[in-house]
Amino acid sequence: MEQAGPRSAHGSAGAGTPDIRTEAVRVPAQPQAAGVDRERHAAPGGAGVRGEHTHSEAPIPRPRAEGARPVVQRASVRGQILDALRAALVAGELAPGEVYSAPVLGERFGVSATPVREAMQQLALEGAVEVVPNRGFRVVERGTRELAELAEIRALIEVPVMLRLARTVPAARWAELRPLADATVRAAALGCRATYAESDRAFHRAVLALAGNSQLVRFADDLHRRAQWPLVGAPATRGRADLVADAAEHTALLDALAAQDLPVVQSLVREHFAGA
Repeated sequence: MEQAGPRSAHGSAGAGTPDIRTEAVRVPAQPQAAGVDRERHAAPGGAGVRGEHTHSEAPIPRPRAEGARPVVQRASVRGQILDALRAALVAGELAPGEVYSAPVLGERFGVSATPVREAMQQLALEGAVEVVPNRGFRVVERGTRELAELAEIRALIEVPVMLRLARTVPAARWAELRPLADATVRAAALGCRATYAESDRAFHRAVLALAGNSQLVRFADDLHRRAQWPLVGAPATRGRADLVADAAEHTALLDALAAQDLPVVQSLVREHFAGA
């Protein structure tokens, strides 16, 4: 349940497509230069201009050699870019309050501005960024109060569900989730904020899925993702020890659920959210 992380990010690739590696998602904030360029789309006679201003930034070299395969393949490009942007957001690569244009981000990923713009529009729907007309997308600035409110909502939803599951789910089913808890421990040991965020959400999705309510899982996962966004003015990284301690709570929670220890389950979940 983290909200800020180290400056690294891993975009998840679609089936049959290469990963967007950490170095491919480092996105510098854009200076407010006087010059303005626009993305040009191919059209008869060269007509047709559309896109955000790029503030006369020097093109960012694509992370591939000339003639090599593109960093992102055409299949599932938008999904890969969305995953990479989400990872960059969690890792603090996209800084709160900064504005980023689709053409410049497209240069960084080695794709056109179109899939980047579509992915950013999805992030805008999720509340992670806001549209800045003729400039691009600004990362939303969030404070500790919003994070506390998210933790309160998550506790109101998930604590009763987990208490009910503790009374009804047999211990053998909880044992099946042990590999997911172990995966969070390994991710925390790596110190990679984006990798840990993904494994953290995967564990909680699996726990809540036992309730048999897909709408609950989807809604809770959205709240969880929002809780992982960086806070304005907060450090970009948390210590590896903090991540390891957070991951250890997953293992303790499974033990309490399997033992049907309701007071411990309630205490662990509330403290887990508060610690985020």
